[in-house]
Amino acid sequence: MAVAFTFPGQGSQAVGMGKDLADAFPEARRIFQEVDDALGENLSKLIWEGPEETLMLTANAQPALMAVSLAAIRALESRGFSLKGKIAYVAGHSLGEYSALAAAGFVSVADAARLLRIRGNAMQAAVPAGEGAMAAIIGLEQADVEAACAEAAKGSVCQIANDNGGGQLVISGARAAVELAAKLCTEKGAKRALMLQVSAPFHSALMAPAANVMRDALAGVTKNAPVVPVLSNVTVSPTSDPDEIARRLVEQITGRVRWRETVEWFGANGVTTLYEIGAGKVLSGLARRINRDIATASVGSAAEVEATLAALA
Repeated sequence: MAVAFTFPGQGSQAVGMGKDLADAFPEARRIFQEVDDALGENLSKLIWEGPEETLMLTANAQPALMAVSLAAIRALESRGFSLKGKIAYVAGHSLGEYSALAAAGFVSVADAARLLRIRGNAMQAAVPAGEGAMAAIIGLEQADVEAACAEAAKGSVCQIANDNGGGQLVISGARAAVELAAKLCTEKGAKRALMLQVSAPFHSALMAPAANVMRDALAGVTKNAPVVPVLSNVTVSPTSDPDEIARRLVEQITGRVRWRETVEWFGANGVTTLYEIGAGKVLSGLARRINRDIATASVGSAAEVEATLAALA
């Protein structure tokens, strides 16, 4: 009987997220101030007041989501809760892996904010606007999606970026190749093949320039062994070795987010409850579609913090 904490990725952001936590817990409010200070700007105002189109920008959304997740963690800790001894594993979806690692003490909150700002800018800059694309493929076997990507690539880049589970795969790469692959997936029997409104082809080989940037950025921060093991997006295996974690974070930029396998790993290794820490309920929904035997709960508001403390007491 084990509990794991999961941390959401881009797409879970919403104007006003985390304000309830900041109002209820001084420790949570200090997290937002710490992120503001680290970035040298009032990101908190953007998070709580918008405008939405500015919050949605990758360079803003990534540190913003981390801030909300860490505010929830600090709210729990302000009441005596500790990850060590209570939580078996942590994991995060894409940028959420940085939130998970900051929660577990691998890097400071300030360094996590700066790293995510660098990551967001580097991912945006890696490919000229309009040249990359992503598409969600619903209801088609992974092997068929991989075959469509291979057929469409023809010397360019087209690959599976996210395996989210529940029959949902996301492909990423050069725009023409992704558009063709999406068409081929429909012809192969996909229920839906939907082009996504994203600013870059994330988690594809086209992100190699961003991976190089992150390698240098991670080399320049203090890294500690996390207090609980983290499951990597790219390997779906737990580790507490700081150097190995840093290598995996670099690989994550161009590698597949293996979320279906992550939830399956939790189920196979005794995890009975997943708590989604921060904004939204996306990961909870995915987990229910992957393994209905695992209970889920969200921790993104003051009331949910209190409920979690009672459940894990």
